[in-house]
Amino acid sequence: MKLRSKIYLYSNVLFAVLLIIMNLFIYAVFSRLLTENELEQAGAETAKIAADMRRAAGEVPPAELLRAYVPVEGMLRLLAEGGGGPAPVTSASEQELSRLKPAYHQERQTRMLSLDGRSYAFVSVPVIWIDGTVMNVQMTKSLESTMSTLRVLRIVLAGATAFALIPLLLSSRLLSGLIMRPIVLMTATMREIKDSGKFRRLTLQDDAKDELVEMGHTFNGMIALLESNYLKQEKFVSDASHELRTPLTVIESYASLLKRRGLAHPELFNESVEAIHSEAVRMKELTEQLLLLAKHQEQWVLSMKLMDLGELARASAKAFYKAYGRDVLVRSQGTVQGYTDEAKLRQLLFIFLDNARKYSDEAITISLEAAGRESIIVITDRGIGISPDELPRIFDRFYRVDTARSRQGGGAGLGLSLAAEIAGAIGAELSMDSTPGRGTSVTIRIAAESRGRT
Repeated sequence: MKLRSKIYLYSNVLFAVLLIIMNLFIYAVFSRLLTENELEQAGAETAKIAADMRRAAGEVPPAELLRAYVPVEGMLRLLAEGGGGPAPVTSASEQELSRLKPAYHQERQTRMLSLDGRSYAFVSVPVIWIDGTVMNVQMTKSLESTMSTLRVLRIVLAGATAFALIPLLLSSRLLSGLIMRPIVLMTATMREIKDSGKFRRLTLQDDAKDELVEMGHTFNGMIALLESNYLKQEKFVSDASHELRTPLTVIESYASLLKRRGLAHPELFNESVEAIHSEAVRMKELTEQLLLLAKHQEQWVLSMKLMDLGELARASAKAFYKAYGRDVLVRSQGTVQGYTDEAKLRQLLFIFLDNARKYSDEAITISLEAAGRESIIVITDRGIGISPDELPRIFDRFYRVDTARSRQGGGAGLGLSLAAEIAGAIGAELSMDSTPGRGTSVTIRIAAESRGRT
């Protein structure tokens, strides 16, 4: 069963049941009040008849008194304790009441009884007769008019229930359609996206504030995120394919050259092997960077701790000098501590140091400074610099500036993107300032203490 049908069915059944229960309650209360009122009136009428008959008993025979006070639709009986007394008197329309077996009662009785499917009010009032005996004045009165009123009430309530169900059915259909409309639109949009391969969004009323519109905005936000990720993935695959094609082409060319002329020209053999090895190393570095970038930050294993950043900077500078023979000056204003992952921060420093090495010839400087609740590391070079127009995209994947930096260092445009990913994982903030022809400064801001501390 579809959700629309479920909403339609359940809402109709629920409201119909509630309406029927309410009408049954109304009928039960009204019926009880009406019958109790009739019994009360019958009791008061019987008590008055008993008092009048006692006063007139010495002057008028009991049979005459019964005929005088018999109700229009009912029976009147005067009954002694032993069952004696005059014959009961019934109205012309209620002759069958004379078949009722008489029963003497010591106390006053008021109740309903049924005979041949008809309802009656029965009242028995004890009265002291003129001879000192206790007699019962018993009146049996038809309640047919009351039952007729209740039958009319049942018909009215049943008709009102049936009439109320008509707008109920229409409103529940409208309600189910209103609830399902955003879902139907979402389903149609998803189907269209699947069939066309193009991302689409729902058209929503900006002034509406209900949950359905909120769900639509959430859907549009999800589609926007999926579209953004899809475009990034598409660009990533395209750029990665482009970057891998170059070393593969070089390797294929030199391999073909070796196959044709390598044995006859030893100098060509050495050149080809060196080129193939160089491109293989470059491909390895590229694939490692791609794998790191493909990881989500949540998947990275971090070992966060409070550490001496100056000591880490000096160790990194020493290792960098041994690897590339480039001087790195470390300047620190006292002890500067930071809460970070040592291995990831070291990797971050090496990325920026290597970038500075590729595009500058002078010494590289690492400056450290404690600034309240954060520590600042600044890596400065005196190289060719970066144009201000290029800075906003400098951390994008595969992005390389279109100047002398483009392939001077043989990079693939992934180093700074990887640096941004690492910084995000360890909670560091990156910023870059550069002037063409004067150099570049990279600022790393790190928490000076654990974020969990008070």
